[in-house]
Amino acid sequence: MDERILTAIVPGIGLVSGLIATYVSLQNRALLAEVRKELAELENRIILRLNGLYVRRSECELHNALLEQRIEAVARQKRDAAGD
Repeated sequence: MDERILTAIVPGIGLVSGLIATYVSLQNRALLAEVRKELAELENRIILRLNGLYVRRSECELHNALLEQRIEAVARQKRDAAGD
């Protein structure tokens, strides 16, 4: 009788242990997926903030060239006005 109980209990314990391990594994995967998603969102927010704070080099060069053209145009107008 005791052997019959043990032969029924031991596989049951193994089954329960396997189910618990599977549940914990699924929970860990879900948590890891959530952390990865939050990390990606944080990375996107940081990149957007950096792009908003820092101007690219080419944009600076273009801005400086435009300022130089405007200054030259104003200086030319002043020279022309003074020459007349």
